[in-house]
Amino acid sequence: MSKKKKQKGLKKTLVEKMLDQHKIKYRQAQFATKMDGDVARMDTSILAKDEHLVYKTLVCQGNKTGIVVGVVPVTAHLDMKKLAKASGNKKCELLPLKKLEKTTGYVHGANTPIGIYERLHFPIYLDDSVNDADEIGVSAGEVGRSVFINPQDLAKLVQATIVDLKE
Repeated sequence: MSKKKKQKGLKKTLVEKMLDQHKIKYRQAQFATKMDGDVARMDTSILAKDEHLVYKTLVCQGNKTGIVVGVVPVTAHLDMKKLAKASGNKKCELLPLKKLEKTTGYVHGANTPIGIYERLHFPIYLDDSVNDADEIGVSAGEVGRSVFINPQDLAKLVQATIVDLKE
């Protein structure tokens, strides 16, 4: 009689494997998704008062530097003027959806600062609200999957600049 190995948690994403390689502690999370037009979105409302601890990764185009990545709470809006100033651009705009996967390798809703930095070394800008949290959630590289990680560990891993980015 063979012993079956008990599966602990969810199958690891590439982002989680990257965190393991760097020996960074994290915890896995999975959220329901809902379709909004032709785009799948995570439903983080189950977190109630802690929903602000989940961050979204927004890929933008700067007029001088090219691709820059802003990471803000899902409950906030990214201020493009603040991102432009922080990144040395005069203006920034969201990368068009049709260029997103080709540019980052991730579909809308799965972009992650960890995977984007690890593979492409685009500059990452974290909203300064990370300074108020012991743990934040960012995408694990798949729609509906997140990793909760210490924000200082994340900032160090992706060489992020921490600055006010919220509207």
